[in-house]
Amino acid sequence: MKKILLATLLGVVPSVLLGQSAIDAYQLSQGDLKGTARFVSMGGAFGALGGDLSTLNQNPAGIGVYRSSEVGVTMDINMQSTKSNSMGYSLSENQTKVYCPNFGYVGSAKLNSEVMPIFNWGISYGRTASFDRIYRGGMPNIETSMSNYIADFSNGFSTNELGMTEDYNPYWYSNADWLSILAYNSYMINPIGNTSNYNGLYQEGTAGDAMFAVRERGYVDEYSINLGGNFVDMVYWGVGLGITDLDYVKQTFYDEELVNARIPSKSGITTTTGDAYYCLDNFKHIGGTGVNFKAGLIFKPINEFRLGFAVHTPTYYDLRHDFDAVTEFNYSSGIDNYDYTEVAIFNSKLNTPWRIMASAAGVIGGRAILSFDYEYNAYNDMVVKNDYGYTDDDVSRDIDRYFKGQNIFRVGAEFRVTPKFSVRAGYNYQMSNVNDVAQDGSEYIYTSGTDPSYIFDNKTQYITCGLGLRTGGFYIDAAFVHKNRESEFHAFSRYGLDTGEAYKLPINAPAAPKATIKDNNNSIVLSVGYKF
Repeated sequence: MKKILLATLLGVVPSVLLGQSAIDAYQLSQGDLKGTARFVSMGGAFGALGGDLSTLNQNPAGIGVYRSSEVGVTMDINMQSTKSNSMGYSLSENQTKVYCPNFGYVGSAKLNSEVMPIFNWGISYGRTASFDRIYRGGMPNIETSMSNYIADFSNGFSTNELGMTEDYNPYWYSNADWLSILAYNSYMINPIGNTSNYNGLYQEGTAGDAMFAVRERGYVDEYSINLGGNFVDMVYWGVGLGITDLDYVKQTFYDEELVNARIPSKSGITTTTGDAYYCLDNFKHIGGTGVNFKAGLIFKPINEFRLGFAVHTPTYYDLRHDFDAVTEFNYSSGIDNYDYTEVAIFNSKLNTPWRIMASAAGVIGGRAILSFDYEYNAYNDMVVKNDYGYTDDDVSRDIDRYFKGQNIFRVGAEFRVTPKFSVRAGYNYQMSNVNDVAQDGSEYIYTSGTDPSYIFDNKTQYITCGLGLRTGGFYIDAAFVHKNRESEFHAFSRYGLDTGEAYKLPINAPAAPKATIKDNNNSIVLSVGYKF
């Protein structure tokens, strides 16, 4: 069974049964290594350095390091390559994106004070996350069907509650899961006699293959307003307000071709054995705005050494969701057609993970910099609320079971070859933020809407390098960023919940189709600016 979350709809549909899920919160809270070319070329290890426009989105104390004003802009050419593998069957997808990940302005005023000699302010735009990804693949020799998964949580609803007639629209009036309604009207699930129990297409002796295709796109853009300064050229401070714009779109295609399946007879009333084909197309869009606050310090006891510390509140989002789905089906008994859901529209609120960062950096011989950052993201503390501001306890339990705090390590280096020319390198390692019980499929995974698929990231690594040239007040920086990410895609959750258990799966729970996804993305980043 799926969890039922009643919510008020805006516009088309008066009620929808599945609100935001822990999976949605996880997806929308992901970060990325984005920023100026100098920042990304050193792996983002700038928490104790400052003096760069990207630090306004990281450690706001970095603005206190400035001794003059600055204006700059950055361009990013991102070349994406994604490969899926399921039981030895591989497919690849490629795409290239060009966008502006950062621009900003820092103003600086000398106060002629020995206590606080400089006061700075800054405004910047930064793309903090990109959701762009395309992947697809084949899943040969599946051991169960999505239809059986749907039948499992549809039990208990009568055919009168699920069936579409001229006088009754279950999407408007039924409390059943929308995926149950869609599957019933597409003959993917069929009633067992006159009971409120259902069978899926997969039965003993059934064999078949599946395919999937997923296109994600969108972003999180942050507009930062920062203030900062320093005390006696030893303690640098900064505070920042971030206003975020989020837009996320996911389109998912999934199909199955089955032989010796349990299919509807020509009458559609009973079942027989035959061949089955169906596909499920899902569309989901989530958009909204949020706000967060940041504070940070950089401590410089001597010129050759710095320590940094920063804390970010959660981003407090107001979100609007809409989704719909369509099926196409063809059974050898002669039944074939398509069906579709209504369009669901509803609002929710999301608090992303709070973040804390600790950093250290050293200056060696006046020509080299070595910097280290550690960051902790509290993914297990994400909060989902309805439009009225009430916390969803079911989703909170899912968040606590599926996710854990994430550790991120960054290291960066810069060497000044000449007073005008520098070379840089960096490494960034992001550990998985998914608990083992969710990652290995030993517990039931609840999703939202009519898309039962989900993807969990295992780890993400960035290897970076770059060059910098300064002449007078002008500078130009270039960086190359290689991103490697390993993930696992699940077409739907394993199912067959033990009686009375909300998560626990039996040892013999069917193995749902899945595939490993590997991203190998390369970016060329260029920044130009002027300090005055």
